[in-house]
Amino acid sequence: MIDELARADRAVAAGADTAVWALADHDLIAALDASHRLAQRLAAAQLALVRELDGRGVAVAQGASSTAVWLRARLRLDVAAARRLVALAASVDVAPPGVREALADGAISVEQARVIADTVATVSAVAGGEVADKAVGVLVEWAGQFDPTLLRRMGTRILDHVAPDLADAADAAALAAEAARAARDRHVTVAEQTGGRLRLSGVLDAEAAALLRAAIDPLSAPAGPDDTRCAGQRRHDALADVCRLALRTGELPEHGGDPAQVVVTTSYDGLARQLDAGVLDIGPHLTPESVRRLACDAAILPAVLGGAGQVLDVGRQRRLISGPLRRALVLRDGGCTFPGCDRPPRWCAAHHIRHWVDGGPTSLDNVVLLCGHHHRHVHQSDWAVRLGGDGHPEFVPPAWLDPEQLPRRNHYHRRT
Repeated sequence: MIDELARADRAVAAGADTAVWALADHDLIAALDASHRLAQRLAAAQLALVRELDGRGVAVAQGASSTAVWLRARLRLDVAAARRLVALAASVDVAPPGVREALADGAISVEQARVIADTVATVSAVAGGEVADKAVGVLVEWAGQFDPTLLRRMGTRILDHVAPDLADAADAAALAAEAARAARDRHVTVAEQTGGRLRLSGVLDAEAAALLRAAIDPLSAPAGPDDTRCAGQRRHDALADVCRLALRTGELPEHGGDPAQVVVTTSYDGLARQLDAGVLDIGPHLTPESVRRLACDAAILPAVLGGAGQVLDVGRQRRLISGPLRRALVLRDGGCTFPGCDRPPRWCAAHHIRHWVDGGPTSLDNVVLLCGHHHRHVHQSDWAVRLGGDGHPEFVPPAWLDPEQLPRRNHYHRRT
């Protein structure tokens, strides 16, 4: 398989050098169709590989918390795309043979394959395997004409074509299947952008969507005739208002041993100048105006840093849960320190480099932040943890994974 893929790679590379501007219109269209068909065939091969890797637990054996997290680092995908790839692989794996064959032949896309697999599963539950096989043939034929969205819509009436007498029962099953898909597909993704901004995306089920609309719609109305914000900007500001209201209640659960709070870091010089620009504990930089505005709504924990980000002193609040050591640890590590993990500090626990039961001290130079998965993994595996020359954590992999045992670091939480 590797040899065949290498040959395909060379063939595609050779074709990529073609001057497409010189092709006639019909040749451009034919080349587009051929490239799309090849892309679907390659996608089918990739999904089969992902499914096998996931089934064997290769990612977890190499220290990742899931196959999606491992794929993100291995293929340099964003985590949403990696999760989608794993989900598609699982969906295609349980699809009827006719669906897998159509995908391997390049006759349908991976998204169409998922739609067909979901639809056929519903048909099979209601009408049995024989009717489901008929439905596969019809849906694959329709896939030659319709995109995945329209194909799913038409699939809700598939029994009208292959088993009209069972259509009513199928409607009830389709509703149940839609509810199951909504539960499966629900997610919210928060991705850091340049300048400290966040991109928020996701899919809400009907109940969560109703709650969100009920919360932000009253706050999204124009403030008056002079309000120049567009609808999207008003919804953004409404969501921020909802978060402020939630923080003020004091009823949010603790994270990592600390109450829900905003932590802002500033340099000693900035502190001496009465709060210059600051850095949130989750990474983004704030302008002095933003820091002062936050100070009106939330408690600010001052943390004074020396050269190279060394923690010199950490402020205290009255409701001190775990003390300044943890806050210093969060400021240094920024989140789980295991290579490739992006879990935030509030999901993490402090791990003693030299175990406490072995006499290791509870001090900043003997602890690192690890999420629950990687905390267990480090205790149960041959990974070694240490602080590098600059005082930041690094991990030495076991010899079976990397014979040279080159130290690795997590770059997801770097502040500079």
